[in-house]
Amino acid sequence: MTKPAEMAKNAIDQMYRGLDRSLRKGATFLKEKDLAESVALDWRLAPDMFPMKRQVKIAVEIPARSLSRLAGAAVPEFGDEATSFAELYGVIEKGRDIIGGLSNDDIEADPDGKIELPTPRGEMTFQRGPFLQHFIVPNVYFHATAAYLILRNMGVDVGKRDYLDAPEG
Repeated sequence: MTKPAEMAKNAIDQMYRGLDRSLRKGATFLKEKDLAESVALDWRLAPDMFPMKRQVKIAVEIPARSLSRLAGAAVPEFGDEATSFAELYGVIEKGRDIIGGLSNDDIEADPDGKIELPTPRGEMTFQRGPFLQHFIVPNVYFHATAAYLILRNMGVDVGKRDYLDAPEG
C-alpha cells in the first residue's frame, strides 16, 4: 500500500510537471503573439488575486517548505519573485529536487504530533498528518490551478491534459 507521504509527493510532482508544461505553452504563445513575458507574469484573474508569477511561486514553495518542515530538514529559501519564464522553470525544478530528496519516513514521523507554521498572519498549529493532506496538497492544487487559469484566460491553448501532465493521444 502506498504511504501518505509518497502519495502526496507523487501528486505534487504531477502538479509541478503540469505547471511546467502549461508555462512552456504560455511562453510559446507570447512569442507567437510578440508579447513581453511580463504580460503573462503579471496577469491576474481578479484585482485581489496574486499575479501568475506569484501563483507559481506559492504552488512550489508551500509544498517544498512544508514537507521540509515535516521531514525535519532545513526549510529552503526561494528568493525573490521570478521575472521570466526561465526563472519560473527553475523554481519548479528546485521544488522538485527538494521534495524528491526528502525521506518519506521522516515526513510521516509522529503523525499525531504538532507542527508550527509561521505565516504572514501569525503562527498556525497543525496536527502533522492532517497538515500533509489538508493543507499542503490543497495549496499546491489551488495555486497551480490559478496559474493554469491565468494562462487560459490570456488565450493560451492549454487544457486538462496539460494541467494533469497527461500523455497526448
